[in-house]
Amino acid sequence: MAGPLHTVRTWGEMIKFSHSVFALPFALLATFLAARPALPSGVQLGLIVVCMVAARSAAMTFNRLVDLPFDAANPRTAGRALVRGTISRRAAWAFFGLACVAFALGCAGFQFAVQPANPWPLRLCVPVLGWLCLYSYTKRLTRWSHVVLGVGIAMAPVAAWIAISPNTLGLSAWLLMAAVALWIAGFDLIYACQDVDVDRQAGLHSVPARLGVPAALWMARGFHVLTVAGLVAVGSTAELGVLYYAGVGAVALLLVVEHALVSPRDLSRVNLAFFTVNGVVGLLLGTLGVLDVVLH
Repeated sequence: MAGPLHTVRTWGEMIKFSHSVFALPFALLATFLAARPALPSGVQLGLIVVCMVAARSAAMTFNRLVDLPFDAANPRTAGRALVRGTISRRAAWAFFGLACVAFALGCAGFQFAVQPANPWPLRLCVPVLGWLCLYSYTKRLTRWSHVVLGVGIAMAPVAAWIAISPNTLGLSAWLLMAAVALWIAGFDLIYACQDVDVDRQAGLHSVPARLGVPAALWMARGFHVLTVAGLVAVGSTAELGVLYYAGVGAVALLLVVEHALVSPRDLSRVNLAFFTVNGVVGLLLGTLGVLDVVLH
């Protein structure tokens, strides 16, 4: 019988818990920007983290459930827990429901556990979950599922801003959302290049499957150029300082490295480009941005 640590690891792998490093740092940066000139309270930070983890867990579980037939037919994903039966569909649906409840409770916390009360997170929790779950179907309908995914994850900084200070939501928050959306969509394009043949056989509409791997990689490069431009614009409109811009410079270099790791002829290092490089991008810019706000 599997021990508790093995069980936790299995569930964490199913929902790709480690990929939280992509969006959470940007949500925390937005949290600190929205709270200026004060700092967010410990309760606010805790609720942001709860909402982020719960929403992401719900979205990933839903994606695994509705994509189960495609994952079973794909050699790259055939070893996933739901495909192998290590986690049952009934257990996954139950986990999805619990994650949705946890997200709703986290949103409700901003109305009932924080002063002044903020009803907006609770009002918006169902539409947000709806968008996150919608992504799972878009690959069946449109090649632009990568952008839908990017927008879904990039709602995190805007949602965090609304949760902390809805009255100050403005250009900086929307620019941060745009930059994150383009960043996520860009590296999802790279990641999708691994499945180009499987997607074509299954009739799925990814950009690599429809336009080819070279076109997808060039589109990803364009998205990431716009990402850096968007991050610079965030720094300008939010009046951030040297630490933040140092982070943006590092992000630009890391994205160059990411694109140097892959080519239409060699996709063997996609996982290195996808997780390692992008994980560092999120953590580095989020950390330096928050420090810049705190010390500015």
